[in-house]
Amino acid sequence: MNIESVAKALKELGHPTRLTIFKRLVKAGHNGIAVGVVQEELGIPGSTLSHHLSSLMSAGLITQRREGRVLYCTPEYDQLEGVLAFLRDECCRDETCN
Repeated sequence: MNIESVAKALKELGHPTRLTIFKRLVKAGHNGIAVGVVQEELGIPGSTLSHHLSSLMSAGLITQRREGRVLYCTPEYDQLEGVLAFLRDECCRDETCN
């Protein structure tokens, strides 16, 4: 991953509400969770939730799919892993090994 995409992901996850939403989506797993369930569980107004989901989507952290009238959100685990790998990539490289 490049530094710009990692910075964008970290910026979006740096907001407490978005981090809470993302954490809930990660908990739901690969099948995702209905937006209405997230809204109900977290007590977030629909327009506010929509705004935060758009921000997470713009960073590539989530995707959405529609099944009938229900909109589901799913975390993009590859993107999450990419951010984590970027942060770990050079861990302790400046240390002298004994």
